[in-house]
Amino acid sequence: MIRVLVTDDEPLIRAGVRMILSSADDIEVVAEAVNGREAVELAQTRRVDVVLLDIQMPVMDGLAALAELHRTVPDTRVLILTTFGEQQNVLRAVTGGSMGFLFKDSAPAELIRAVRAAAAGDAYLSPGATRHVVDSLASGRGAQRAEQARRRLEALTSRELEVLALLGEGLSNADAGRRIHMSEATVKSYVSRILTKLGCENRVQAALLARDAGLEPDHTAR
Repeated sequence: MIRVLVTDDEPLIRAGVRMILSSADDIEVVAEAVNGREAVELAQTRRVDVVLLDIQMPVMDGLAALAELHRTVPDTRVLILTTFGEQQNVLRAVTGGSMGFLFKDSAPAELIRAVRAAAAGDAYLSPGATRHVVDSLASGRGAQRAEQARRRLEALTSRELEVLALLGEGLSNADAGRRIHMSEATVKSYVSRILTKLGCENRVQAALLARDAGLEPDHTAR
Protein backbone atom coordinates (compact mmCIF):
# COMPACT_ATOMS: atom_id res chain seq x y z
CA MET A 1 0.00 0.00 0.00
CA ILE A 2 1.09 3.56 -0.74
CA ARG A 3 0.76 5.51 2.52
CA VAL A 4 -0.27 9.13 1.94
CA LEU A 5 -0.39 12.24 4.14
CA VAL A 6 -2.82 14.92 2.90
CA THR A 7 -2.04 18.52 3.88
CA ASP A 8 -4.44 21.40 3.32
CA ASP A 9 -5.97 24.00 5.62
CA GLU A 10 -9.39 23.59 3.98
CA PRO A 11 -11.37 20.62 5.39
CA LEU A 12 -13.40 20.25 2.21
CA ILE A 13 -10.27 19.87 0.09
CA ARG A 14 -8.81 17.29 2.47
CA ALA A 15 -12.06 15.32 2.48
CA GLY A 16 -12.25 15.35 -1.31
CA VAL A 17 -8.66 14.22 -1.74
CA ARG A 18 -9.14 11.46 0.84
CA MET A 19 -12.28 10.23 -0.91
CA ILE A 20 -10.55 10.14 -4.31
CA LEU A 21 -7.44 8.37 -3.06
CA SER A 22 -9.45 5.89 -0.99
CA SER A 23 -11.08 4.67 -4.20
CA ALA A 24 -7.72 3.20 -5.27
CA ASP A 25 -6.96 -0.28 -3.95
CA ASP A 26 -3.24 0.43 -3.54
CA ILE A 27 -3.44 3.82 -1.75
CA GLU A 28 -4.18 4.55 1.92
CA VAL A 29 -4.55 8.00 3.46
CA VAL A 30 -2.91 7.49 6.86
CA ALA A 31 -2.99 11.07 8.17
CA GLU A 32 -4.13 14.63 7.51
CA ALA A 33 -2.45 17.92 8.39
CA VAL A 34 -3.82 21.46 8.39
CA ASN A 35 -0.52 23.31 7.88
CA GLY A 36 3.05 22.72 6.83
CA ARG A 37 4.45 22.42 10.35
CA GLU A 38 1.99 19.69 11.23
CA ALA A 39 2.79 17.91 7.97
CA VAL A 40 6.51 17.88 8.76
CA GLU A 41 5.89 16.54 12.27
CA LEU A 42 3.56 13.79 11.04
CA ALA A 43 5.92 12.78 8.25
CA GLN A 44 8.74 12.50 10.78
CA THR A 45 6.75 10.30 13.18
CA ARG A 46 4.61 8.22 10.80
CA ARG A 47 5.74 5.97 7.97
CA VAL A 48 4.56 7.98 4.98
CA ASP A 49 5.41 7.31 1.35
CA VAL A 50 3.88 10.42 -0.25
CA VAL A 51 2.96 13.82 1.19
CA LEU A 52 0.43 15.99 -0.64
CA LEU A 53 1.12 19.64 0.22
CA ASP A 54 -0.99 22.72 -0.36
CA ILE A 55 1.10 25.86 -0.92
CA GLN A 56 -0.95 28.58 0.74
CA MET A 57 -1.34 27.57 4.41
CA PRO A 58 -0.98 29.24 7.82
CA VAL A 59 1.87 28.59 10.31
CA MET A 60 4.14 27.11 7.62
CA ASP A 61 3.37 27.21 3.90
CA GLY A 62 3.88 24.35 1.50
CA LEU A 63 7.20 25.54 0.07
CA ALA A 64 8.75 25.94 3.53
CA ALA A 65 7.39 22.54 4.50
CA LEU A 66 8.83 21.05 1.32
CA ALA A 67 12.30 22.29 2.29
CA GLU A 68 11.95 20.80 5.78
CA LEU A 69 10.69 17.48 4.46
CA HIS A 70 13.48 17.32 1.91
CA ARG A 71 16.01 17.92 4.70
CA THR A 72 14.60 15.68 7.44
CA VAL A 73 12.83 12.83 5.61
CA PRO A 74 14.46 12.83 2.16
CA ASP A 75 13.03 9.43 1.20
CA THR A 76 9.47 10.73 1.53
CA ARG A 77 8.05 11.87 -1.80
CA VAL A 78 6.26 15.23 -1.97
CA LEU A 79 3.56 16.35 -4.40
CA ILE A 80 2.47 19.98 -4.42
CA LEU A 81 -1.19 20.98 -4.80
CA THR A 82 -1.78 24.45 -6.13
CA THR A 83 -4.28 26.66 -7.89
CA PHE A 84 -4.16 27.92 -11.46
CA GLY A 85 -1.88 30.89 -12.04
CA GLU A 86 0.74 30.24 -9.32
CA GLN A 87 3.49 29.30 -11.77
CA GLN A 88 6.17 31.09 -9.75
CA ASN A 89 5.52 28.57 -6.99
CA VAL A 90 5.82 25.75 -9.50
CA LEU A 91 9.28 26.97 -10.41
CA ARG A 92 10.38 27.11 -6.78
CA ALA A 93 9.03 23.67 -5.98
CA VAL A 94 10.55 22.01 -9.06
CA THR A 95 13.99 23.10 -7.85
CA GLY A 96 13.16 22.46 -4.18
CA GLY A 97 12.76 18.70 -4.28
CA SER A 98 9.10 18.23 -5.16
CA MET A 99 8.26 15.09 -7.14
CA GLY A 100 5.53 16.91 -8.97
CA PHE A 101 2.70 19.39 -9.24
CA LEU A 102 -1.05 19.13 -9.51
CA PHE A 103 -3.67 21.80 -9.88
CA LYS A 104 -6.55 21.44 -7.43
CA ASP A 105 -9.01 21.15 -10.29
CA SER A 106 -7.21 18.12 -11.74
CA ALA A 107 -9.27 15.05 -12.60
CA PRO A 108 -9.50 12.37 -9.87
CA ALA A 109 -7.70 9.86 -12.09
CA GLU A 110 -4.80 12.30 -12.48
CA LEU A 111 -4.44 12.64 -8.71
CA ILE A 112 -4.25 8.87 -8.30
CA ARG A 113 -1.81 8.62 -11.20
CA ALA A 114 0.41 11.30 -9.68
CA VAL A 115 0.53 9.61 -6.26
CA ARG A 116 1.48 6.29 -7.86
CA ALA A 117 4.17 7.95 -9.95
CA ALA A 118 5.64 9.78 -6.96
CA ALA A 119 5.66 6.61 -4.86
CA ALA A 120 7.57 4.87 -7.66
CA GLY A 121 10.14 7.67 -7.72
CA ASP A 122 8.91 9.22 -10.96
CA ALA A 123 8.39 12.95 -11.34
CA TYR A 124 4.86 14.00 -12.25
CA LEU A 125 3.70 17.40 -13.41
CA SER A 126 0.19 18.00 -14.61
CA PRO A 127 0.02 19.18 -18.22
CA GLY A 128 -1.24 22.59 -17.09
CA ALA A 129 1.60 23.02 -14.62
CA THR A 130 4.15 21.96 -17.22
CA ARG A 131 2.87 24.56 -19.67
CA HIS A 132 3.14 27.30 -17.03
CA VAL A 133 6.71 26.34 -16.12
CA VAL A 134 7.79 26.14 -19.73
CA ASP A 135 6.17 29.44 -20.68
CA SER A 136 7.67 31.21 -17.66
CA LEU A 137 11.20 29.96 -18.20
CA ALA A 138 11.14 30.18 -21.98
CA SER A 139 10.40 33.90 -22.10
CA GLY A 140 13.38 36.03 -23.09
CA ARG A 141 15.59 33.17 -24.32
CA GLY A 142 18.06 34.24 -26.98
CA ALA A 143 19.25 32.88 -30.31
CA GLN A 144 22.34 31.29 -28.79
CA ARG A 145 20.27 29.19 -26.40
CA ALA A 146 17.94 28.17 -29.23
CA GLU A 147 20.90 26.98 -31.30
CA GLN A 148 22.29 25.01 -28.35
CA ALA A 149 18.92 23.35 -27.87
CA ARG A 150 18.67 22.42 -31.56
CA ARG A 151 22.09 20.79 -31.39
CA ARG A 152 21.08 18.69 -28.41
CA LEU A 153 17.96 17.51 -30.21
CA GLU A 154 20.09 16.14 -33.06
CA ALA A 155 20.60 13.02 -30.92
CA LEU A 156 16.91 12.13 -31.22
CA THR A 157 15.12 10.10 -33.87
CA SER A 158 12.22 11.60 -35.79
CA ARG A 159 9.74 9.65 -33.65
CA GLU A 160 11.43 10.83 -30.44
CA LEU A 161 11.23 14.40 -31.72
CA GLU A 162 7.53 13.90 -32.33
CA VAL A 163 6.99 12.77 -28.74
CA LEU A 164 9.21 15.54 -27.38
CA ALA A 165 7.21 18.18 -29.25
CA LEU A 166 4.09 16.98 -27.44
CA LEU A 167 5.92 17.21 -24.11
CA GLY A 168 6.65 20.80 -25.02
CA GLU A 169 2.89 21.35 -25.23
CA GLY A 170 2.53 19.94 -21.71
CA LEU A 171 0.63 16.83 -22.77
CA SER A 172 0.49 13.79 -20.50
CA ASN A 173 1.66 10.40 -21.78
CA ALA A 174 -1.94 9.33 -22.33
CA ASP A 175 -2.88 12.49 -24.25
CA ALA A 176 0.30 12.33 -26.33
CA GLY A 177 -0.43 8.71 -27.16
CA ARG A 178 -3.91 9.57 -28.37
CA ARG A 179 -2.53 12.37 -30.51
CA ILE A 180 -0.02 10.15 -32.35
CA HIS A 181 -1.83 6.80 -32.05
CA MET A 182 0.52 5.22 -29.50
CA SER A 183 -0.19 3.37 -26.30
CA GLU A 184 0.50 5.20 -23.05
CA ALA A 185 3.14 2.59 -22.15
CA THR A 186 4.93 3.14 -25.47
CA VAL A 187 4.95 6.91 -24.98
CA LYS A 188 6.36 6.38 -21.48
CA SER A 189 9.19 4.30 -22.96
CA TYR A 190 9.91 7.02 -25.50
CA VAL A 191 9.95 9.68 -22.77
CA SER A 192 12.45 7.65 -20.75
CA ARG A 193 14.75 7.33 -23.76
CA ILE A 194 14.39 11.02 -24.56
CA LEU A 195 15.33 12.06 -21.03
CA THR A 196 18.37 9.76 -21.09
CA LYS A 197 19.58 10.96 -24.49
CA LEU A 198 19.15 14.64 -23.59
CA GLY A 199 20.52 14.30 -20.06
CA CYS A 200 17.32 15.76 -18.60
CA GLU A 201 16.12 14.94 -15.09
CA ASN A 202 12.42 15.40 -15.77
CA ARG A 203 9.76 16.21 -18.34
CA VAL A 204 9.89 19.94 -17.66
CA GLN A 205 13.57 20.18 -18.61
CA ALA A 206 12.87 18.23 -21.80
CA ALA A 207 9.87 20.44 -22.57
CA LEU A 208 12.04 23.53 -22.17
CA LEU A 209 14.54 22.17 -24.67
CA ALA A 210 11.70 21.57 -27.11
CA ARG A 211 10.48 25.12 -26.72
CA ASP A 212 14.01 26.58 -26.89
CA ALA A 213 14.61 24.73 -30.15
CA GLY A 214 11.29 25.90 -31.58
CA LEU A 215 10.06 22.32 -31.92
CA GLU A 216 6.41 22.24 -32.94
CA PRO A 217 4.20 19.12 -33.13
CA ASP A 218 3.06 19.95 -36.68
CA HIS A 219 6.65 20.26 -37.85
CA THR A 220 7.99 16.92 -36.61
CA ALA A 221 8.63 14.03 -38.91
CA ARG A 222 6.43 10.96 -38.75
